[in-house]
Amino acid sequence: MGNPKEQRDFFHPASRAFRFTILLSASLMTFGSYFAYDIIGAVAPSLVEQLGAGRGAVGTMYTMYSVAAILSVLIGGVLIDRLGTRISSMLFSILVFIGAGVVAFAPGIPLLFLGRFIFGAGSEPLIVAQMAIVSRWFKGKELALAFGVTLTVSRIGTLFSFNTGELIAHRFGGYHASLIAALLFCALSLSANLAYVAMDRRGAKILGLSDGHPGDRIVYREIKSFSPSFWYVTLLCLLFYSAIFPFTALSTDFFVDKWGIPRVAESSGGFIRQVFDNFLHMTSTAGGISSIIIFASMLCAPLAGHWVDRIGKRASLMILGSLLLIPSHLALGLTRIHPMFPMIILGISFVLIPAAIWPSIPLIVPRETVGTGFGLMTMIQNVGLALFPVLNGRLRDMTHSYTSSQIMFASLGIAGLVFAILLKRADRRQSILEKP
Repeated sequence: MGNPKEQRDFFHPASRAFRFTILLSASLMTFGSYFAYDIIGAVAPSLVEQLGAGRGAVGTMYTMYSVAAILSVLIGGVLIDRLGTRISSMLFSILVFIGAGVVAFAPGIPLLFLGRFIFGAGSEPLIVAQMAIVSRWFKGKELALAFGVTLTVSRIGTLFSFNTGELIAHRFGGYHASLIAALLFCALSLSANLAYVAMDRRGAKILGLSDGHPGDRIVYREIKSFSPSFWYVTLLCLLFYSAIFPFTALSTDFFVDKWGIPRVAESSGGFIRQVFDNFLHMTSTAGGISSIIIFASMLCAPLAGHWVDRIGKRASLMILGSLLLIPSHLALGLTRIHPMFPMIILGISFVLIPAAIWPSIPLIVPRETVGTGFGLMTMIQNVGLALFPVLNGRLRDMTHSYTSSQIMFASLGIAGLVFAILLKRADRRQSILEKP
């Protein structure tokens, strides 16, 4: 059994066990919101059939989320500063839960839009609060590992969403069942947040930690100090993410619509067996193929980040990643090649560019303005995430195919390539981004 003193020491707030339990709670904090964010895209075919929604309406559900995210970025960092991570993270988690609840029980499209707006108002600042929590408990102690763990756990939520959304709808009587599953996962994340609050209060009291963090706040007077390189990176970020997430918002419907790919894998077992079979046959279901991008990121992002740290070449990798976007989207839009292969190429792009973009900000802006740099880039990124999902859906409704949408996404890759080349030219003088 061991004596009580040894047990107390093992789980003392200064111990590794305590910090990694905090990490587990912080990681699960956003599992539900990642699942709920992508459940709309995962069950888009059922939404279109059972709700009678146009693809433009499905895209607008993502737009409502991103509009709320733009507004929340302006105040989220301030709330974390003033209220601390415990109160602010609980506030954001409750908004996520309420928004997911409105979406789950909405009788029609207007309330679905409202629910997605409330959900977005909580989800994005919750991610900022999560980063603040991890930074506070792991600064100087396995910080890169801790960030990698939180991102992986969060993206498991997305992976489950795409690979179980249509299965839940098929098994339990329609898309409402999938939205209720998203609500239950948000409840799990809210419970994880409550566990964090209890542990953090105890740990902060014993260790004398202050409960606050600057977050990704935007201080407007600092913006004038930013170099052209910052704006090239930020515009590339806008274009790149606009060619990924607005695409995946309707990719499941796209794969069903164009290729007739099954929504769920064939299985004769119970529900758990069906879930297992869906993951086992990921490349043969529409949702599974949609999740290839996220799966690649989960597996390779930590390695890619380590690789970028060692070799540098950030601007060059942004050029390569932008290049890969173009043939991937064109192949999906203009050919009958099985979508698995272009999606694998998109997955490589989704590994390379984020690994190069986000670590570039601390290198190209003054140290005291890093929070403003991240906050401004996140806000501008969400402008694209608000605009392009609805454009994607409306193009599909107008043309009755996704060809125009895929040309639009390939064009975003071309524009991103231009800014990546401009970034590399601007970096030649100091060679900051290309150095290890």
